Amino acid sequence: MTKIYHFIGIKGSGMSALALMLHQMGHKVQGSDVDKYYFTQRGLEQAGIKILPFDAKNIQADYEIIAGNAFRPDNNVEIAHANEHGISYKRYHEFLGSFMRDFVSFGVAGAHGKTSTTGILSHVLSNITDTSYLIGDGTGRGSAGAKYFVFESDEYERHFMPYHPEYSIITNIDFDHPDYFTSLEDVFNAFNDYAKQITKGLFIYGEDEQLRRITSEAPIYYYGFEKENDFVAHDLLRSTTGSTFKVSYRGQELGEFHIPTFGRHNIMNATAVIGLLYVSGFDLNLVREHLKTFAGVKRRFTEKVVNGTVIIDDFAHHPTEIIATLDAARQKYPSKEIVAIFQPHTFTRTIALLDEFADALNQADAVYLAQIYGSAREVDHGDVKVEDLAEKIVKRVQVVSVDNVSPLLDHDNAVYVFMGAGDIQTYEYSFERLLSNLTSNVQ
Repeated sequence: MTKIYHFIGIKGSGMSALALMLHQMGHKVQGSDVDKYYFTQRGLEQAGIKILPFDAKNIQADYEIIAGNAFRPDNNVEIAHANEHGISYKRYHEFLGSFMRDFVSFGVAGAHGKTSTTGILSHVLSNITDTSYLIGDGTGRGSAGAKYFVFESDEYERHFMPYHPEYSIITNIDFDHPDYFTSLEDVFNAFNDYAKQITKGLFIYGEDEQLRRITSEAPIYYYGFEKENDFVAHDLLRSTTGSTFKVSYRGQELGEFHIPTFGRHNIMNATAVIGLLYVSGFDLNLVREHLKTFAGVKRRFTEKVVNGTVIIDDFAHHPTEIIATLDAARQKYPSKEIVAIFQPHTFTRTIALLDEFADALNQADAVYLAQIYGSAREVDHGDVKVEDLAEKIVKRVQVVSVDNVSPLLDHDNAVYVFMGAGDIQTYEYSFERLLSNLTSNVQ
């Protein structure tokens, strides 16, 4: 009898990607989740993967059960049923830790840029050779014959500790997830423990002072813009069609590369991928060729045009990410007003980084703020309101509700950048409807 994989919380970005990958490898896959629409479910539906409502009857003793990290016996009937009847299950990261041992594995870790970098690496490598991959935007690809496996390595609650990839990129270290990590040093210690598990090569952004402290048994290769790095990106040409740059390795020129994405951070992400694939023995001419066709990942600078208005959707929910996203918008649209619509994600993060959020948002020409999106993990919302953030922003700023986004219309020749990890897309959809209605009324 063929084993059935059952996912508790299948709409989660990592979970949906893993479900898709196993499905494509020929396994029987199903899952359960809440009824609310989430952007990952479209891919699951297209693949014909059954999505059930949470129900204790979904749990069978002969299933391979993979449980999302947010679900516990006190908030999920399936977990409670499994515990009560002694039915075993693995968490996502526990399953992944054992699964990857059958492949040559490439991990991508870091406080920011994991998903974009995993996306670049997955795109390039799967175009060169048969590759399975998991991207944190809910995208997964599986092949039963694949030798290589690319995956995103998440530091939250030290979930990456079961992973032992041969190669890994670490993009940066920053203080985030203050509901779990106590300090920047706590974050560093987690990444340092992870680095010790890499076996063949570790690729580190060399201009991050925290990352320079990392130690590993594997050879460490630094990448960056500065000459003291092993892999150096130089002769940058940033235009409205993307970024062109050269890369050298310890003084040896590796040639010119182009990636059709925006922002200095994406040049670094691409340089990390170039370094990793060069060291692991792939043809750089093939790497160069396939970098040119990278189309991006979901919810990372995703663009659409509604009634002639450019709307950018981005997952940015930390000050460093906001700065990178706004930098990318300015590169692509240098003559337009950059309007940021931001929803703070979690009260703990908002309290911990209030001043940094204000500084980052001041990079925009105008700012609109949505109400703080709280997490189910947060028992105490603390003494913070979105108006506290608004008071610290020096640029034009206004708090808007999802029911009334009409103040956003007060701009000509603007690009609207919606950012957040909560339900900021509901604000985006409200604005799109408003723009569409304007068209109808004119007609």
